[in-house]
Amino acid sequence: MTEATIPVTGEIKFNIQFSNELTQNVKPLLHEIKHALDALIETGKTGIIDLRSIPLASGEEDKILNTLGQGEVLAQMNTLGLSEIVETQYAGVWLVTHYNDEGNIISRFIEITAMPEILCSQTEDILSAYSRITEILD
Repeated sequence: MTEATIPVTGEIKFNIQFSNELTQNVKPLLHEIKHALDALIETGKTGIIDLRSIPLASGEEDKILNTLGQGEVLAQMNTLGLSEIVETQYAGVWLVTHYNDEGNIISRFIEITAMPEILCSQTEDILSAYSRITEILD
């Protein structure tokens, strides 16, 4: 790897790395997931990582997804566009991806939780379901 220092007006200098190496954010992100799993186990605290807010080089997101793999659960929702909720091979670590109408990813999150909030029934929906089933049974 080579490094070049680019002078900018004043005293500020930026070091830019020239190489085929990635940004090196994959391993720290995996450590963050591990620590979030620890918090989930110890305290029940859930965590969420917005993959689109992290600076990743080309190919790094794929490396993260390949490392996490796919577990036993895959759910799809069609509400304001397609959403996919995938359990990774690590129980408690979920990949939640939202797409626009053209099939492009608009957001992608790693959720560390027993069950992603998006899959939980809303109280209003449960009350409505109760009313509907009560009506057909009366």
